[in-house]
Amino acid sequence: MPMSICGISKSFLRRSPAALKVLSDIDLEVRDSEIVANLGPSGCGKTTLLKVIAGLERPDSGEITIDGRPVKRPGMDRGLIFQDGALFPWRTVVGNIGYGLDIRCIKGSDRDTRVRSLVKLVGLQGFEGRFPHELSGGVRQRVALARALANEPRVLLMDEPLGALDPQTRRLMQREILRVWRETRGTFVLVTHNVGESVLLADRVILLSPRPASITAGIPIDLPRPRHSGDPAVMALKEELLGLLDSNFAGELEIKEI
Repeated sequence: MPMSICGISKSFLRRSPAALKVLSDIDLEVRDSEIVANLGPSGCGKTTLLKVIAGLERPDSGEITIDGRPVKRPGMDRGLIFQDGALFPWRTVVGNIGYGLDIRCIKGSDRDTRVRSLVKLVGLQGFEGRFPHELSGGVRQRVALARALANEPRVLLMDEPLGALDPQTRRLMQREILRVWRETRGTFVLVTHNVGESVLLADRVILLSPRPASITAGIPIDLPRPRHSGDPAVMALKEELLGLLDSNFAGELEIKEI
């Protein structure tokens, strides 16, 4: 197993006497080359869990290991993509993609070859010298994807990476993520509150309870790829997941169906 999550709990202090408990005793094993979607509405703790995996937040209890090594802080073994891309506005496309390589002092032909291969992998030919403000939302997310892959992470973490895109661009980027996954055979963990997206992309969907989040179910998606939203098997799985989520949340928070 490339990643093991054991007994993770997390609370945040606030002005009221009681701490806000966000995660409660999360256990999850993520297999090599698997796409796992963590599904639940906004506010249930999905992003906090991703930040703990990324090493950006420290848990109150429990442990996360990558290839048997404990996660204590951010590391090159994890790549992270945010909803807004979080690109450096003063760097060009190739500058953003090569940022992690620069941090590692990888220079010269090794750096250039790696950046060129990533530009080709995510379809950014012709955009190399442009700055983020000159790019569409979909192209910015391609840059963010390439930057996250530059250090060849063992686990790629994606926090609602397509949530800010229009529906047409979102469908295109869903296909692009799957194409990159097929070519890299990476291990991807996706946070989403979009039921249809989780069925189209994931090998397994993890359902989270209302805050404090715990895992209520793990649903394997045993459907061949490519998957299409109008396929009866895909539609049946969406309905099953919506039913499970409705029973978890009883309508208290919004879930996106499409």
